[in-house]
Amino acid sequence: MSQPISTPHRSRRELSAWRNAVFVVFILSGLSIASWVARIPGIRDDLGLGKDPAAIGLLILGLSIGSIVGLSLSSVALVRFGPHRGMVGALAIVATGILLLGLGSSLVHSVPIVAVGLILLGFGNGMVDVMMNVEATAVEREVGKTLLPLMHACFSLGTVVGAGIGALAAWLAIAVVWHLLVIAIMIVVAVLVAIRFIPREADLGDEVGEAPRVPFGERMRAALAVWADWRLILIGVVILGMAFGEGSANDWISLAVVDGHGQSNSMGAVVFGFFVAAMTIGRVAGGPVVDRIGRVAAIRVTAGMGAVGLVLFILGGPLWLVVIGTVLWGLGVSLGFPLGMSAAADGAANPAARVSAVAIIGYCAFLVGPPAIGFLGQHFGLLNALFLVLTLLIASLLASSAVRPAPAPAAAPRENASEPA
Repeated sequence: MSQPISTPHRSRRELSAWRNAVFVVFILSGLSIASWVARIPGIRDDLGLGKDPAAIGLLILGLSIGSIVGLSLSSVALVRFGPHRGMVGALAIVATGILLLGLGSSLVHSVPIVAVGLILLGFGNGMVDVMMNVEATAVEREVGKTLLPLMHACFSLGTVVGAGIGALAAWLAIAVVWHLLVIAIMIVVAVLVAIRFIPREADLGDEVGEAPRVPFGERMRAALAVWADWRLILIGVVILGMAFGEGSANDWISLAVVDGHGQSNSMGAVVFGFFVAAMTIGRVAGGPVVDRIGRVAAIRVTAGMGAVGLVLFILGGPLWLVVIGTVLWGLGVSLGFPLGMSAAADGAANPAARVSAVAIIGYCAFLVGPPAIGFLGQHFGLLNALFLVLTLLIASLLASSAVRPAPAPAAAPRENASEPA
């Protein structure tokens, strides 16, 4: 009979290296997505799509489909390959997709190749999204501090860096293929370096050689079984409201400022900048706040702030009041996704399947939110359509007790109590 494997004691330096390596993975995920978004106009021109938004919309649909499939298969892949091979493989797929984007747009001028690249980009990012969040919760448990908000702030940092590099490349008239080739190489090299500092232990899921091979059908049934957990469904409600609020703001807040509040295009961009800055600050500062007041209180406070902010933004008045509402809205949706991920993963079996489930809910909110607001805005006005976001934020507040930390499982009795720890 094999002995239970205990988590080794790690030095502060080892924990810091592990945490920083996961930071890098989050940054690379954000970098990859922003690199595509920043070059959409150039890719559109290379493909000769003109000003038709429907064509770009169909390409983006490929990215969305790839993301959903990657999220759905991520828990099975994590159990099968472990976080080391899983994260390297997923980011290698991301890099391949980015490379195909460049080749298909600048050299071959082929819409199908670009579509395949976007599907691979979405698939790899969906896979690594779950894997990096599961790994982040493992670091969080060993460090003993709330880290998920800061991890997601690193994702935001990656998007800022990717957008900046993309804007510079476009300004310098660098062909899309050379820009994205450099990004693909950066992603592969960075993950190969970072992965060396992520520990390999059986309890983290990497080495499963002694465990019996479980049939694929049984693994899939175990992955789907998590949807019967009502606590997980309520965590999903928390993430749904927060992700819906974030996604809707990203796509509509500037236009709502212009069309709804009668401001200029430049002021719409400035107000959106306030939202992004508030959300980033909320994630950077969120860890210490959560450690002090707890997850449930943090969700209740931020969801309440978001609801108040939305009311101020919708009802309007002087511009300064709209800006205050925007800042409260950004702070309000900053912690829901990372804290929901952390709550889904802790204190239970099948953490990868649970994180995958709530991630799917969050991604569906990102995908469904913007067009839903657009449809409602067409019939009732854009500002009135945002009352749907307000309703879902209130639902997040009401479901907040679900993110309470689960009780830790009882430790297995040791065979020799006299052995030192």
